[in-house]
Amino acid sequence: MIRPASQRGWGNMAIRDQIDALRVSLLGLGARRLAALVAVGVAIVAIVGVGSYYVSRAEKDVLYVGLTASDVSRIGAVLKEAGIPFDSNSEANKIFVNRGDTARARMILAERGLPNNATAGYELFDKLGSLGLTSFMQNITRVRALEGEIARTIEAMRAVNSARVHLVMADAGSFRREPQAATASVVVKPAGAEPPSAAAIRQIVASAVPGMKPDHVSVLSTDGTILSAGDDGPGVASGKMLDLEKQVSREINDNIRKTLTPVLGLGNFETSVTVRLNLDRKQINETAFDPESKAERSTRTVKESSNSQNTNQKWNISVEQNIPTDQQNTKPSDQSKRASERKEETTNYEVSSKSVTTQSEGYRVENIAVAVVLNRKPLLAAADSAKTAPDEQIRVVERLVSSAAGLDSLRGDKATVVALDFAGGNEFDQAPSLTFWDHVMEGLGSYVIAAALLISTILFVAVGLRPSLRMILENKPKPAPQIAADKRTTPVLETVAATVETPDNAEGPPLPTPSAKKNSPLKSVEKAIAEDEEKAAAVLIDWIREG
Repeated sequence: MIRPASQRGWGNMAIRDQIDALRVSLLGLGARRLAALVAVGVAIVAIVGVGSYYVSRAEKDVLYVGLTASDVSRIGAVLKEAGIPFDSNSEANKIFVNRGDTARARMILAERGLPNNATAGYELFDKLGSLGLTSFMQNITRVRALEGEIARTIEAMRAVNSARVHLVMADAGSFRREPQAATASVVVKPAGAEPPSAAAIRQIVASAVPGMKPDHVSVLSTDGTILSAGDDGPGVASGKMLDLEKQVSREINDNIRKTLTPVLGLGNFETSVTVRLNLDRKQINETAFDPESKAERSTRTVKESSNSQNTNQKWNISVEQNIPTDQQNTKPSDQSKRASERKEETTNYEVSSKSVTTQSEGYRVENIAVAVVLNRKPLLAAADSAKTAPDEQIRVVERLVSSAAGLDSLRGDKATVVALDFAGGNEFDQAPSLTFWDHVMEGLGSYVIAAALLISTILFVAVGLRPSLRMILENKPKPAPQIAADKRTTPVLETVAATVETPDNAEGPPLPTPSAKKNSPLKSVEKAIAEDEEKAAAVLIDWIREG
């Protein structure tokens, strides 16, 4: 019954013995050696920890430099929303991201229009002192502040990513007959394919500057397209016509693709639309009279009646006047009477009329040409499955195209649909996989840092740790001498006897060592009892007899 109990407690006692031995060894080193050992341990842990941090840390690439605090704040918000880890320097003018996230981060920021380096507005006056400013400097600062505020307002529009405004303020001048009018030019970067409303931008700028008219504001895009100009010259008109033709062609092309995609599938057809427009201004004035629609307006009647009698007292000149005859009472031979009567009636009628004035300032479609190319293989497969001829499929597609594009045969519009074999060049080639050397070169920096850390650790152990351990372990106390016991005792009992019979006249108690602690009399007796109870009892009886 004793043996099993001693075996169960032997494991716990061994652990306690080891802990006690370690504590005794540390106390035996002394304060100076113990401090050196702690310093060495802390140094090793620090070097390994710092090296592991730098080796495991992902390599950073510079995303943008020379940023303002507002740009860094906006970029950080966008990157955090996209789930991309980032970091900035202490001056807050650089942004760092992991090496593999650089291209993705720049694409996301470009989509949001960052960084835009927004122009300062009225806060420019906060940076200027009240002393030492001339009127010219104040006027320039005022113009710059106004430009910045107008640019911020334009950037708030949905279709604008960034904007830049240039103002020329009105100036009366001392030697001018007429004052110089205020003008402005605006350059915008569209946020999408559709350009922003130039009319809205012109109204914003003209309303913000005193004395400026919307006609004096020019709006351009960053690709050089004139969205709106102050004058309507021939060059501007032709540019507007080209932009309008492109827009109409794009809309018709979108309608055709929306119609054919559910039928043919995406990638099985290609479309092209050409539109010719007429931007001539027309004004037609037309007046139409309806003779059937009349009404009597007024009637006028005039009646005239006259009688006249004419007697001529003169004698007629004839031969009879030269013949001598008796004097007779003769009378003039010319006598006339005249009577006349006239009646005039005038009736005025009101005839209905219609005046039409037509003024056209938009555009008129001259003609539309549509070309559609179908992929032959899917078309043949669809015709075989539907049990129809390919020509019939092409005619169906042609009718769909005509309806979607709004073609008019009287106007000269036409649509051409053909089926051809598509080449495989439109497909994107798969990017080649990285080779072993590509991976090696990509992680070369990490390998160099790891090698430098390993070399530093080896040098530290060889130069610093080994001399420190040698200094700590030198002058190690010797174990107490052991005295031989009776030959009848066991080796364990000999150790017990040697420990018990240590001379008392030694100079001070010897420092206990782990081996001495392990071979103490109590531990030796317990071990002897656990190995052979009967023999251990006989030895104890002999000790008692010997006194």
